[in-house]
Formats: sequence, C-alpha cells, structure tokens
Amino acid sequence: MSTIGHRRYVALLLPFDETMKVDEAAFRRYVRYYADDARFAKEGGLCVNPEAGEIFYLTREEKRRVLEIAMEEAHGKLPIIAGTWALRTEEMVETARDAKALGVDGIFVTPPGGAQDVTSCWDADTYPEIWLDTVIAQDRAVDLPIITHPVSGSDFPFYPGLPVKAALHMCREVPNIVGWKMTYTYDGFRIVAKGLRSLNRPVAIMGALASRFHEYRATGMFDGTLSGFWTFAKEPMLDHLEAWDRRDLEGACRVWDSGLVNLHEYIADMGRLHIRYKTAAWLRGLIPSPFMRSPMPKPKPEEIDTIYSLLKALNLSVIDRSDLKRAA
Repeated sequence: MSTIGHRRYVALLLPFDETMKVDEAAFRRYVRYYADDARFAKEGGLCVNPEAGEIFYLTREEKRRVLEIAMEEAHGKLPIIAGTWALRTEEMVETARDAKALGVDGIFVTPPGGAQDVTSCWDADTYPEIWLDTVIAQDRAVDLPIITHPVSGSDFPFYPGLPVKAALHMCREVPNIVGWKMTYTYDGFRIVAKGLRSLNRPVAIMGALASRFHEYRATGMFDGTLSGFWTFAKEPMLDHLEAWDRRDLEGACRVWDSGLVNLHEYIADMGRLHIRYKTAAWLRGLIPSPFMRSPMPKPKPEEIDTIYSLLKALNLSVIDRSDLKRAA
C-alpha cells in the first residue's frame, strides 16, 4: 500500500527580488520547471514552504501567497504538500488551515523553534509532547496526510533527526503521518527505517540527503524522497533513480560516478546546506539570484566557483560566468 509519501518531492526554494520581497514571476517559472516535466511528474511532488523555502522568515500571509501561486501553477499536475512551521502553535494551526483551504494534498510539519528547551536541548524520547502536541493540534484542525521533518538535538546516531523511540511513538499517536523525512546519519537512517517498517501501517521512508541515495537504494529502505537536492540536479537524479527502478545497477553506478556524487557531497555540508541549494539553483539559471533573507548569509566566492565547476563537470546547463558577479 502506498501513500502520498511514496513519491519524490522537491523542497522548493523561494526566489526574492532586489528588495528581498517574494519574486512571484520567478517563482511561477520555477514551479513550472517541475510541473511541466512529464518525467518528474510521474513520481514527483512539490513541498511548498519547507525549510529550503525559508519558511522561518516568512509571514503567515507570505506563506499563504506562495502556496496559492504553487497551487495555481501545478495542482492537478503534481501532488502538493505545504509547510506549516510558525513560532507559536496557534499560528501553525492557522497556517495548516490556510493550506487546507487552498486544497493541498497534505501538510509538512517541523518541530517548534524558540528557546533552547524546545530546540537544541530537547530530549525527544523523554518529552515527545514538545513536538507531538503541535502535530496533534494541526491534525485535529485539518485532518490531512502529514509528512514530517524531524530535527532535534539528538545524540549520535540519530543527529540531527528524531530518535527512533520518539519517532515511532509519534507515528502511533498520529495515524495521519504517512511519510517520515530521513534527516539522519547513515547509522541512524538504518535504525529508524527498520523501525518504520515494523509499524502496522505504511509510513514512507523518505530520503533527504541525496549524497546517500545510492546506498539507500541498495538497502531497499527507500520509498520516496523529500529533498532540496532536486532544486538543482533534477535531471541526473532522475537518471540515477530510474536506473535503480529498472534494476540497472551498472547504469545507476555510471550516473552516480559521472559527477553526481561529487556535486551532492559538496552541497551536503550541514552548516551550509541551504545556502548551497540556492546557489546551485541560481547557477543553473532556475532562479534569478542566490540571496536569502537575513540572517542567512551570502554564499562565499569559493562556494560559487566550486559549485559552478561541479555543475559543468556533470554537463548541466549553467549561467554565463560573467553573471557570477551578481552574487558579489
């Protein structure tokens, strides 16, 4: 049995104009890049207002408008799930209600932000209610399929995801959870994936860090994805996963070793991950600039040069080198 989690979701970026307002025209073009690609649409989906879309720095009104645009451009072509993060539970609930009113296929829930008690110092096994209560509140308000974005201050091997005990507890408490984004070290991934397989209903194991997709496919613990890596490497990622779908191991290895793994491993610096997503998408010409709302910093020149070279080595289209000065 499959769920809406058993698909390949791109965690959509959000382009801004020179005044750091949402660039609606650029966002429409960007959404269509996925929605109008029949190969991606076959197994793909859109996650609107995720972490990669800078949801932490958007007002409720902006979140609603961004989602509205995505629904106008892509609903009916791709399933769409919407991020609901907000600083307070009440606004999470209202954001989830906004999403349901616009007709989304599901919501994407993230643990709360704020004091260290509920972020970096949170003991999720002992106090699962810190996140669980916010998810239950949203679930009661909208009754939609839920995909999770588990992040916490967990120790190895679960860092930076949620420990397996807390993860399984949440899935049992909220039957609408249909997908679990796998934000883990490799060892943590294996433990949590096996735990999810032990549940009495399907909860999709959704790969996140694409730098590990090759290994994950080999284990069979891979039901779908929810990843920002789709924002810049859609074509070779499709080539790679489709080879695995055909059980063409030689073909999958050929794509992986052609430069895809080198690109993914450079992007997958957890301290620079979202900056590099946006930089890579800009270098591909998919969005007009790499800039993010403060306090997110600009990319370093060496990051731009390295990503540009890695994209070219993979024979992906890129902007003209003379345009790199826009990031100065």
